[in-house]
Amino acid sequence: MNADTAWFTADRFGLFVHFGLYSSLARHEWVMTYEKIGTEEYAGRAEFFNPDRFDAREIARAAKNAGMTYVVLTTKHHEGFALFNSKLSDYTVTAYTGRDLVAEFVEAMRQEGLHVGFYYSLIDWHHPDFTIDYHHPRRDDVDARDQNESRDMARYREFLHGQVRELLTNYGKVDYLFYDFTYAEDVDGWRGKYPEDWDAQGLLAMTRELQPGIIVNDRLGIPGDLVTPEQYQPDAPMRRDGQEVMWEACQTLNGSWGYDRDNQNFKSTDMLVSMLVDSVSKNGNVLLNIGPDGRGAIAPYDRTTLSEIGQWMELHRDSIRNAGASNIPAPHGTVVTQSGTRVYVHLLVWPFGHIHLANLAGKVRHARLLNDGSEIKFSQTDPDQRAWNTTPGGQPPGTLTLHLPVIRPHVALPVIELFLSSEQ
Repeated sequence: MNADTAWFTADRFGLFVHFGLYSSLARHEWVMTYEKIGTEEYAGRAEFFNPDRFDAREIARAAKNAGMTYVVLTTKHHEGFALFNSKLSDYTVTAYTGRDLVAEFVEAMRQEGLHVGFYYSLIDWHHPDFTIDYHHPRRDDVDARDQNESRDMARYREFLHGQVRELLTNYGKVDYLFYDFTYAEDVDGWRGKYPEDWDAQGLLAMTRELQPGIIVNDRLGIPGDLVTPEQYQPDAPMRRDGQEVMWEACQTLNGSWGYDRDNQNFKSTDMLVSMLVDSVSKNGNVLLNIGPDGRGAIAPYDRTTLSEIGQWMELHRDSIRNAGASNIPAPHGTVVTQSGTRVYVHLLVWPFGHIHLANLAGKVRHARLLNDGSEIKFSQTDPDQRAWNTTPGGQPPGTLTLHLPVIRPHVALPVIELFLSSEQ
């Protein structure tokens, strides 16, 4: 069965939401293993977990207002605490609070016309049959290796498949499944987790059977529908075996996926918009993360950032939606995207006076600033013109020169829209 990827490559921009029991600890979503907290001690936090401010409709509206069209929620992270009503475990938000946050999430996304994405961790540090390895919180126990003698990955695999089946049968249509993650290498005498530990092929087949058309990422350890670079920006369209592939950059606001109260290393709105534009110019998407706080509320900085991105997207979404890489060379300090016969020049640096575009002379019908629709004049300079006093020198044959105002538009990233006479 083929994944329905048309909406994904057209929309380009989604929201990642990391929320779980770890949010109430407020020290990164990997706090259980970073601090080597025992299973019973960690699970004891669930008694105090109260997501009373988790409002899926508010999250959906924040995503939509930011110009995003799909949202991915962590249904269960590595800690093993599920945000859905699972018959296979009592370590769930439903068992402790009576709520099914995944059901609330799905309903809210559909009400706002957004695509539904689930994150599901293949790893489970709570489950008694998940074997200890170099990521596990119990890895430094004196008897850690002996503990594995009573653990059975076959039983865990049955549990894993069962929970995925619940997610893909109990909540209607799911557009995107983000599995996380396979680490197929051995370290310090510990065996990693390989595709066969999940029965990756069987899990993928079940996923596609239960949800025809669903998009699945590459973190089962076998090829999926897209690749997912995390916390870095690729320097070119991504390829596998020489062929360009669909990809999505997974990015945080501050380096942490879950709520991390004391981490103030936030990216600016300007930087995030530049990262989005950069990804689209290389035929990629961006999945931008927020980590609601311990009560489930969108944290203040996250809320402000999404709002500011939304202000930019409201004026410039045409340079993102249904756009991608362009064959037109980007002048220094710019990023170029294209949609059909429209080219979008994103000015990372506002130049004084002019921008020169190679090989576009005679091919542009109109140019304008996208934020306010104001016309940008353009011309072609005689290549033999000598620079003197206030007269600029000539430009190479075929160069189109745009004439810019001195004052930079008051937007996060100015964009010039070019209307071509034909697709280049």
